Amino acid sequence: MAIPIINNWRKYYPEADEGWGSSYERIVLNKLLLRLATQSKYENALEAPCFGFTGITGINLVALAQTGCKVMLEDHDKERAALIRKTWHDLHLPVQVRVNPGYRSLDYPDKSVDFGFNFSAMWFVEDLGAFCSEFCRVIKKEILICVPNRDGLGFKGQLKGYRAEKYPDLHPKHIDRQSITWFMRKEGWELVKQGYIDCPPWPDIGMSKEDFMAAKLGLDLAKASEKSNQSNQKASEPFSIIPYYQGEDPDFARKMLHLHRFELLAPKCFKRFWAHHYYLLFRP
Repeated sequence: MAIPIINNWRKYYPEADEGWGSSYERIVLNKLLLRLATQSKYENALEAPCFGFTGITGINLVALAQTGCKVMLEDHDKERAALIRKTWHDLHLPVQVRVNPGYRSLDYPDKSVDFGFNFSAMWFVEDLGAFCSEFCRVIKKEILICVPNRDGLGFKGQLKGYRAEKYPDLHPKHIDRQSITWFMRKEGWELVKQGYIDCPPWPDIGMSKEDFMAAKLGLDLAKASEKSNQSNQKASEPFSIIPYYQGEDPDFARKMLHLHRFELLAPKCFKRFWAHHYYLLFRP
């Protein structure tokens, strides 16, 4: 979400309450990241920009860090960068966080990082060509870019109220898949895999997923989880992946993946209009 997270990112601090939508999204993303890391053996990873996910900023690569991968993050907001450092400190994990207005350059040596990544964040890049050039210069093995699904039912809601003069740091044209691929190929990188990701039973909408499922489909997510996983989680309680990362909620991933069957079984023609994001994997 673009406009919503720009306006509301502070609400996830100090107590995180991401709900089922972002929680499901994180577990599905973790599956992809960990699979890639296992295959390509990343020793370090750079997420730039790291702001873009609806929820707690800067924790997309925690799962990799817990495997021993060194993580570096870049954000364009000093206040948010400080909160990211605190979150990682509370998780007892090392991280390097830099503030980088515009992302026109990346202050790392050539081919010094194994893996480059960002999630729903390319529209915060000031100059798409310059950023792709820098990303390709710095990264050695693979680059994974996830962008919002512009054909999705809820995409227009992400830009509701957008005006360039009101949101000067937001550049909607920079999430265009064809443009990103063109700039990456210009730098000698090839698109080796692509597809829809994050396709839960609810559309990408601007309301609580719990409320949507109850109102539109008559389903109570909390009760469904309690029945299938013997969970005592209540809809009114703060709900996020943080306790899972702290070892306090070991069933968290299983609860989220209980909903993953919908995504696995959905045909591509359906995902085109229902999936929330689309991923692009590049290699040199």
